[in-house]
Amino acid sequence: MTQRLLVRAIGQVKPGQLAILSQTLNACDVALLDIDQRVTQGQTVLEALVSCHDSASTLTQRLHAARETFAAEADLALSVHEIDQDTHESGQSLHLVMTLMATRLSRDLLARVDRLISKWGLAIERMQRLSGPSSLIETAPAAGVCLEYHLRGEAVNIDALRQALLAFAAQEGVDIALQEESRWRHQRRLICFDMDSTLIKAEVIDELARRHGVYDAVAAITERAMRGEIDFQQSFRERMSMLNGLSESVLADVADGLELMDGLERLMTQLRRLGYRTAILSGGFTYFAHYLQRRLGFDEVHANELIIEAGVVTGEVHLPIVDAERKAVLLKEIAEHHGIALEQTVAVGDGANDLKMLASAGLGIAFHAKPLVREQARISLSTLGLDAILYLLGHDEQTLQQQG
Repeated sequence: MTQRLLVRAIGQVKPGQLAILSQTLNACDVALLDIDQRVTQGQTVLEALVSCHDSASTLTQRLHAARETFAAEADLALSVHEIDQDTHESGQSLHLVMTLMATRLSRDLLARVDRLISKWGLAIERMQRLSGPSSLIETAPAAGVCLEYHLRGEAVNIDALRQALLAFAAQEGVDIALQEESRWRHQRRLICFDMDSTLIKAEVIDELARRHGVYDAVAAITERAMRGEIDFQQSFRERMSMLNGLSESVLADVADGLELMDGLERLMTQLRRLGYRTAILSGGFTYFAHYLQRRLGFDEVHANELIIEAGVVTGEVHLPIVDAERKAVLLKEIAEHHGIALEQTVAVGDGANDLKMLASAGLGIAFHAKPLVREQARISLSTLGLDAILYLLGHDEQTLQQQG
């Protein structure tokens, strides 16, 4: 009877070990189903999922018959392990990816995380560090500390689990993101960003209002709109009317003073190198979105275009207004135009105006967001900079540095 077995090889890392293991398995006439290699502090662990007619003990004997050649070349210790066939083949088996991110980790945090996921009947299949070398319990570099967990278990209420993890993360001052493992997770191709308070540390309309002497009135409306208390289009028109008469020269001054969000420049450098398409979908203004495009290399921009007459802002914009619905539509249109499946899209935003876009994307990320948005988004990132999105996409620091 054909069965599935796990072959594990452990030893000090050397060149060519993966090839030698593969050749040895071929010599034993087994079918290779999956293979994985991990290296920690110079120690390599190779795991191969195979299908064969042998029992674990018989395959062990056959592998060790070739051990003399194998050990001499690869210096690896071999073991064969049985797999729970019912668990492996059950349609109810669940594979989740959980990403833990923080500026530092307290000494007992990992134990408490393990206890929490155990309560949901989930076991840690594999855990790896995606962040660069540093002590996990010391203050980390700007990129922070990140551990990626691969969890297995029976079917659970993922929304309820996500809320439990969100509450735990808020209490501990860390971020915990949960994704279902799928073929799309490493095949994202389009990333759409909100602009104000996401790419930059400001709400531009508030900064314009400050220069025009109407900041308090405009900022109060902005805050209510971001919390989802009032309709965006209504709030947008009210705020715009207060900017009537603002000198066009103020726009350049505000643009020159924009402070980029932490990690943005590094994120964009890596996304361009990795071949992602990037877009700004903003309820703000094209003037500032194009400024960021020129500076950072975004592929396209969609925002509201101010109507300026005789060097003065009129308080109106060209239609249609980029609101929540428009952002979601634009994301879908861009994906369709470039032949990208929705499952391959990512959306990043912080306000209620971004929720429909976040829900439409294959991966929606609430970044330093308002409470309403954190609760409704599938993933929330609050402790690290924008470059932590690279971790959520499955990229690790060591590989990024090697390929950079």
